[in-house]
Amino acid sequence: MPVKKALIIGAGIAGIATAIRLAVKGYRVDVFEGNSHPGGKLSEFEQEDFRFDAGPSLFTMPQYVDELFILAGKNPADFFNYQQLDVVCRYFYEDGTILSAYADEEQFAAEVNQQTGEAVSSVKEYLKNSANIYSITNHVFLERSLHRLKTYLHWDTLRSVFRFPQIDASRTMHKANQLFFKDKRLTQLYDRYATYNGSNPYTAPATLNVIPHLEQHYGAYFPEGGMYNIVSSLVKLAESLGVVFHYNSPVEEIVLEKQSAKAVKVKGELISADVIVSNMDVWFTYHKLLKQHPHLFPKKILRQERSSSALIFYWGINKQFAQLNLHNIFFSNDYQAEFDHIWQQKNIYRDPTVYLNISSKYKPDDAPKGCENWFAMINVPSNTGQDWGSLITIARQNILSKLSRILGEDISGLILSESILDPRGIENKTSSYQGSLYGTSSNSQFAAFLRHANRSSSIKNLYFCGGSVHPGGGIPLCLLSAKIVSDWIA
Repeated sequence: MPVKKALIIGAGIAGIATAIRLAVKGYRVDVFEGNSHPGGKLSEFEQEDFRFDAGPSLFTMPQYVDELFILAGKNPADFFNYQQLDVVCRYFYEDGTILSAYADEEQFAAEVNQQTGEAVSSVKEYLKNSANIYSITNHVFLERSLHRLKTYLHWDTLRSVFRFPQIDASRTMHKANQLFFKDKRLTQLYDRYATYNGSNPYTAPATLNVIPHLEQHYGAYFPEGGMYNIVSSLVKLAESLGVVFHYNSPVEEIVLEKQSAKAVKVKGELISADVIVSNMDVWFTYHKLLKQHPHLFPKKILRQERSSSALIFYWGINKQFAQLNLHNIFFSNDYQAEFDHIWQQKNIYRDPTVYLNISSKYKPDDAPKGCENWFAMINVPSNTGQDWGSLITIARQNILSKLSRILGEDISGLILSESILDPRGIENKTSSYQGSLYGTSSNSQFAAFLRHANRSSSIKNLYFCGGSVHPGGGIPLCLLSAKIVSDWIA
C-alpha cells in the first residue's frame, strides 16, 4: 500500500504537533512555513545582549508536550525538560497589596487570607468549583471535536450533558466571581483569567472559570532554555520522524478538485497530497488560500467577534528587581473601565493592567549581568484601523508611569534597548486576522460550539488546527487541536 502524504500549512505549535502525530501514524509529512523559522506566535529574538521569548510566556499542561515524545517512542526527558514554579505569579495592586500566587493550594489560600483577609475556605471552594467544571468539560469540549457524532456517543459525554448546568454557562465570569469572594481584589484576580483566551470577564460565561484549575492543579512551569525550546525540541522530534520543514515557503493557494483539497501552490508549484491541514488562522485560510471559492466560506463563523490582541514592549532593563518574579501582574484600579475601552471603545484605557514577564529570573543568560529582560504586555483590541502610533505613544507613557510608581523607581531611565509589537505586527508576522491572539472571542454562552471545526464541512480532505479553531488558543489547546485533527484523519 502506498504511503499517504500530508501537507501542513504553517509551522506553529499546532502544525508541528499535527506533523508529529501524522508521521507516527505512517504519513509522509511536509510542513510549509512562510517565515524563516518555526513556532508561529511562539518565537524568540535577540536584542543587543538580551534574549526574549516573543510570544506565549506561560507554560502549563506540559503533559501534552511529553505525550508527543511518548507517541514517538522517545523518553521526553532526553529531549525536553522543565521545572515547576513555586510561585506562579506575583500580583501588585494600586493600594499597595502584593499577593504571591503559590503553586501549593494551602500556601496560596493562606497567603490570600494574610494579605486580603479573604477566608481560606473561599479560595478552596472556588478552586473546587473550577476543578468540577474541568471534570465536566475536559473530555467533551477540549479533547474531542464538538462537530462529530462520535463524540456524543461516549458515555462520559452523556454524563457531562446531564451535568451541563454545573459548568455555569448562564452567568458571566465576573458575576460568578463576585459571589465567591468578598474582597474585590480576589474577584479581579480571577476575572483576569478571561484574558487567557482573549475575552471579557464581564460578558464571557463563567464556564471559563475552569482556567484557574489548569494553572493551580497542574501547575505552571518554565522550560529549560526558555519557552522557545518547546518549539525547537518538537521540531527536532518531527525531523527525526521524517517530517520535512520548508521555510520561507508561504502557501499561495489550496487547490481544489470537485470540492476536494488536492494540492497546495507554493512558489508557483503544485504539490499534491492526500490530506491538507491548515495551521494558518482560519480567516486567512479562506480569504487568502481559498479566495477563488467564496461560495464555500463559512460566512457566519468568519464574521464572529475576534479575540483581543496585545501591545508588547520588549525592554532591556539596566537593573535587577528582587521583588519581581518570572510572571508579574500590575492591576488596573478600574478593571471594568479597562475592558470597556478594549471591547466597546476599541482603544486603550489610561490605566491598563500590565503583565510583566522576566525570563532572566530563571534563565540568567537572557540578560547581561545585573540586568533583566522585560516583556511588558497589555491587552488591547484587535486591529480595526485605530491610530496605533498615537495609542502606542500614550500607552508607553502610562505603562512606565504605573511601573515606576509601584516599584518606586523611574523605569524609563533604566531602559537600555526597546522593541515594540502591536496588533498590526502580530497580523503581519503570524497571519492572525486583525492581530487577534486567539481567533474568535469567548464572549458568549455558546462560544465553544461556534468555533470553526477541525475539519471543513464543505471541502473534503481539508482540516484545521491551531488557536483560531476548536478547542481554542494557548499552547495546551493548540496541542489538543492537533490531537483532534490526527484522530479525525485516522
